[in-house]
Amino acid sequence: MTDANGTDGTDEGGIRVASPLGRWVVLTTVLGSSMALLDSTVINVALPRIGQDLGTDLAALQWTVNAYMLTLAGLILLGGALGDRFGRRRVFVVGVVWFAAASLLCGIAPNAEVLVASRALQGVGGALLTPGSLAIIQASFHPDDRARAVGLWSGLGGVGAAVGPFLGGWLVDGPGWRWVFLLNLPLAAVCVPVALRHVPESRDPDAHGRFDVLGAALAALALALVTYALIEVPEQGASVLVIGAALGGVVLGAAFVRVERRRADPMVPPSIFASRQFTAVNIVTFCVYAALGGFFFLSAIQLQVVAGYSALGAGTALLPTTVLMLLFSASAGDLGRRIGPRIPLTVGPLLAAAGMLLMLRVGPGASYLLDVLPAVLVLGVGMVTLVAPLTATVLAAVDTGRAGLASGINNAAARAAGLLAVAALPLLAGMGPEAYRDAGEFASTFRRAMPMCAGLLVAGSVIAWWAVRASPAARPETRPACSTHCGVTAPPLEPEPGSGHT
Repeated sequence: MTDANGTDGTDEGGIRVASPLGRWVVLTTVLGSSMALLDSTVINVALPRIGQDLGTDLAALQWTVNAYMLTLAGLILLGGALGDRFGRRRVFVVGVVWFAAASLLCGIAPNAEVLVASRALQGVGGALLTPGSLAIIQASFHPDDRARAVGLWSGLGGVGAAVGPFLGGWLVDGPGWRWVFLLNLPLAAVCVPVALRHVPESRDPDAHGRFDVLGAALAALALALVTYALIEVPEQGASVLVIGAALGGVVLGAAFVRVERRRADPMVPPSIFASRQFTAVNIVTFCVYAALGGFFFLSAIQLQVVAGYSALGAGTALLPTTVLMLLFSASAGDLGRRIGPRIPLTVGPLLAAAGMLLMLRVGPGASYLLDVLPAVLVLGVGMVTLVAPLTATVLAAVDTGRAGLASGINNAAARAAGLLAVAALPLLAGMGPEAYRDAGEFASTFRRAMPMCAGLLVAGSVIAWWAVRASPAARPETRPACSTHCGVTAPPLEPEPGSGHT
């Protein structure tokens, strides 16, 4: 296959990363996924200013973060299935356009209610584009280059996530917090035409049957009710409404599991969890991203409200993480491929946990060089060590035809973890509705929350050491590239044992 310039970008079995076409594919997927990642991190720096401008309490700020996470986590599995069925590039492009339109609504929101509703719409777009970006990489690149491509995607996408607080701080202190959302419009304007011109279409030829709309609805409603209960209990107490929401969420969660087990074409096939590797890495993902979600939500406020940093200063404080992700994530992906995922997934969370505990030194008048920078550097090294191997291991645990499904499940675990952490940590740390306006109260609750985040990372490390295979999984041979899919690697001749391939 040749790209738009007539240059052959493929080898037997798929696209090569070093080819012009390979670089276009990586660029497109990074641009799209960075939109979702940017909004996941930029918003944290903007929260204090949003609260002041719109006159909201802490619960409204939690919903500003969680409305996005809720629809993203609840629908991302459906988004992956849509991509496998109708074409990953097609659904990815639709998601980018949807996300940009919702970002415009966020940017012009007149009050907190409209902002929260628009954030929920953003999550729908994110559910379409996020699994598609990674599935495109897995389906398009040569097997020998997939680990490096995933490493580049993780590294450059991680740069987008890490640059978010810096960029968000500059926007908040400058033109205003609304530009945090409006920034997505030019990114989408570049991403869509590049995707349509350079990215090959791919789909799962085995995808068939009806979509599991009931399963998606049950999952989203269960998360919504549990999130509502966790956010509202500090203000409402153990009211009938709060208790009813909590019980309803648990009941709907159980109903989701039952429906998925009994359906002929479930959104989450139970058979995919027959792979111990896949199951273990998703549990590790949940622990890691719960800790990171809580950390970034609280630390951005801590730096501004307690340490006295400006929004730009708080964003800049996290910049070293960006540099580390940019320089070393691709190498971390290659290292994980050579030595296996067990060591990176054990050591990485422990380093990140140490970085979070170092943040306990950040208080009023904290020195950046002595207090903030060491914590950020250690956290960044931990993220570099674990992010790329984590992603690559999830996808390697299933066959290529199920890349969209595997990506969707892993992303759902990560987003649900962040959602529940942002909802639960203020409650567990004893944070009141107006805590973000009081430096003393917020500082004391922050000191209680950071060890909880670190504990989640330690739990993830222990699980990885115990359950993840020490050596890379032996992948079955793949068929030659399919001409109708323009060089996309076809699914394996034999499914990996325990992958759940049908």
